[in-house]
Amino acid sequence: MNLIETNVDGMVGTIILNHGKKHNALSHELIGGLIDALTDFREQKIRAVVLRAQPGAKVWSAGHDVGELPEGRRDPLGWDDPLRNLVRTIESHPAPVIAMIEGTVWGGAVETMLACDIVISTPEATFAFTPARLGVPYNMSGMMTFMSAAGLRIVKELAFTAAPITAERAERIGMVNHVVPRETLAEFTYGMADTIVANAPLSIAVMKEQLRVLAGAKPVSPRGFEKVQGMRRIVYDSDDYAEGIRSFKEKRRPTYQGK
Repeated sequence: MNLIETNVDGMVGTIILNHGKKHNALSHELIGGLIDALTDFREQKIRAVVLRAQPGAKVWSAGHDVGELPEGRRDPLGWDDPLRNLVRTIESHPAPVIAMIEGTVWGGAVETMLACDIVISTPEATFAFTPARLGVPYNMSGMMTFMSAAGLRIVKELAFTAAPITAERAERIGMVNHVVPRETLAEFTYGMADTIVANAPLSIAVMKEQLRVLAGAKPVSPRGFEKVQGMRRIVYDSDDYAEGIRSFKEKRRPTYQGK
């Protein structure tokens, strides 16, 4: 089974997450399909991309495929992690990418959604940033994606509680552009895509890149970076990290000891 589907209508390309059996978890294979689709759309000079799940999906994406994460002694979210490559591919894609959200969004899928240029959601959607629930030490570039979409206190709440927030609140704090009824979601999203397609693609590509560079212009000292990396190594060498991954695979509640 193909884990994604693609289609093109005029100058609008659509990528559909199609692995409902695993709640569209971001496995290496699924991410590879997404990157290949975006590369193909770039070559076709598609002017707007819609990223969505199948119509009526209860889960847009469950985030990282936890079964593929190491159980310890290795950075689970390094520079060459597939999700990092996907986020960079979305952010550097020359055409605007619109995330069309039905269902719940979890963990790394929230970052994937926020890497998109525009987010349009149904009222029923919820969003949860869950590394603390799994004992996973998230990386700095991922945190920057969140900080570009919401204020520092909001990011702290999402990261520390791992609790879901509603689409209404996500729109209010700027994580989501529009919340529209499920029955008009596709019409609204593709209407916006058509509006984008009618504008000058070279102008849009330059402005998208300008905004990407400016959003990432947050200096970090070498000392600060090294300190954070050292703290992350402590986490993924810890008993808690191994417990988080094992408990998820065993479908039980984790017991964290802080060591």
